[in-house]
Amino acid sequence: MTALPLSTQLINLCAALLLLTSFAMLSQRRIVSLVNLFAVQGGVLTASTAIVAYSSGQHHLYYSAVLSGVLKVLLLPWILHRLIARLNVRWDTEPLINIPTTMLVGIVLVVFSFGLAQPVTQLATTISHGTLGIALAVVMLSFLMMITRTKAISQVVGFLAMENGLFFAATSATYGMPMVVELGVALDVLVGMVILGVFFFQIREQFDSLDLEHMEKLKEDD
Repeated sequence: MTALPLSTQLINLCAALLLLTSFAMLSQRRIVSLVNLFAVQGGVLTASTAIVAYSSGQHHLYYSAVLSGVLKVLLLPWILHRLIARLNVRWDTEPLINIPTTMLVGIVLVVFSFGLAQPVTQLATTISHGTLGIALAVVMLSFLMMITRTKAISQVVGFLAMENGLFFAATSATYGMPMVVELGVALDVLVGMVILGVFFFQIREQFDSLDLEHMEKLKEDD
């Protein structure tokens, strides 16, 4: 049985770490720890992109790795930590589904993602094509976190983690997106964070809480 190249083993390790951080984020209720896990996930994504760039000779991926590191490891976590400190939000409320049930649903989504990615994996020719199932699983788990949390910041972190999964899927299947597209996405995410920061303060001013259930009750009253 032929041993896998070292680069492929490292990429598979990064993929496994991405999946583990997604499950850790799914079970985390402390918002500061949730943001820290997002930063760790961004660091793993940066390392994976750099390894793919080195092993495949796709030099534009080095720029993608640097952009990912600056944005997802440094800038976005710093913005989120500043928002948490200003809003004094430390803990998420009880999720809509309890943690054990959420983890079981997450396992089902992972199995579903691997089955969904199987046909595409067989057609892909990249060295990291075997990790496409994990990339889709990260997207699914992030979406699950968005729909089971009630705090606005937790849902935003879930959205950002979903973007991590999509970026990893693009790297796995096609060696990434064109640089112009990646820069546009990065700018959109950054501008979106600024807008959401203003949105958080408006919610806090109106309801004295970041729990989105208050907005749902307001809609029911109308």
